[in-house]
Amino acid sequence: MTAEILQHLETVERERAARDANPEFRQRVAAVKRYQQLRFERTYRDLLASRRYGAAARFFLDDLYGPMDFRDRDQQFARIVPKIGNLFPGEVSVTVLDLARLHAVSELLDSQMARLLTSDQIQDRQYMRAWQMVGQPDQRELQLKLVIEIGQALDRFTRHVWIVTALKLMRAPARAAGLSDLQLFLETGMASFRSMSGATAFLETIQRREEHLISALFAGNAAVLNELPDR
Repeated sequence: MTAEILQHLETVERERAARDANPEFRQRVAAVKRYQQLRFERTYRDLLASRRYGAAARFFLDDLYGPMDFRDRDQQFARIVPKIGNLFPGEVSVTVLDLARLHAVSELLDSQMARLLTSDQIQDRQYMRAWQMVGQPDQRELQLKLVIEIGQALDRFTRHVWIVTALKLMRAPARAAGLSDLQLFLETGMASFRSMSGATAFLETIQRREEHLISALFAGNAAVLNELPDR
């Protein structure tokens, strides 16, 4: 499992290196990520404004869909991977693998989208055409599957008091070891899911809306990118 996690992180790093070598490509990828973040804000405006679901929706938006450069966090992540089997039980290790896999799949798809766009000012129909040209519905479905599984795992972990307690006790050692970004990511994710007191309805909403969007884009319906959220 350790080797597979590191392999996915290496895939992400190769994508970063390709972007660093081509500033125009880097800007185009950043534009794709910004567009997708704005699309998420439109699709989930009700969840973002919700007292119960707002923190978890914000975590998804900023930490899973966001356009920020997570280089420091990934480097910290890679440093602890060889010890992950000793630090956490198998269920947590599987979730770490899912996170790495999601990161790699997302970065590869974003790069492929960026190569097909001709402007940093992305319009809905341009985005849809690039989506269709990239294709790979299996990878889009995998991306969503991993998001849902990670959310379900975070929800389960919040019910294990020892995991929550252990994460709090890691704050000082994490800072001393230069792992503060990774610690913040883990704490933010756990806290946002714990505040919901049950994530089933939240995750079902994410899955339903994303499945609808994936199907509509492959069918050529760009209007889905601006649809008001269902209830």
